Amino acid sequence: MDSVVKILRECGVTVEETQRGMRVAALNGISGTDIMTEPYPGFPTDMQAQLMALMTTATGASMITETIFENRYMHVPELMRMGARINVHGSSAIVRGVPKLSGAQVMATDLRASSSLILAGLAAEGETVVNRVYHLDRGYERVEEKLAACGAHIERIKGEAAE
Repeated sequence: MDSVVKILRECGVTVEETQRGMRVAALNGISGTDIMTEPYPGFPTDMQAQLMALMTTATGASMITETIFENRYMHVPELMRMGARINVHGSSAIVRGVPKLSGAQVMATDLRASSSLILAGLAAEGETVVNRVYHLDRGYERVEEKLAACGAHIERIKGEAAE
């Protein structure tokens, strides 16, 4: 978790440990940064998609380099449907932040992509429908309830998609 907190702080995010967990705030916005996945204790590949979703709305550009798994950018076309500006070159992705993402119908390709699309959908204007969330259900229990408890408007539709 230390490597994730370090990256968040580089982006201008305040991270504070509390008795109940962590309090995270980006009062002055988020700045782009460079991220390279590495074996523990480096930045975890399992957080790459979620941080990419964050970088889509950051000020400036970010470079994300995936050194652990090939083909780990399957969520990129779906983020681009929402207005993200991402160029993939081999194992690196350049993400240029946009002022706002737009809601869209997107398709999850794996567990991490599912969570990144939900995060991007929460940041987007309009409605986002994430299809194929059975990937999400493999790794996150009752995610819609947990996010709703944080103030998100999220619901499961016909057991097939989450907003």
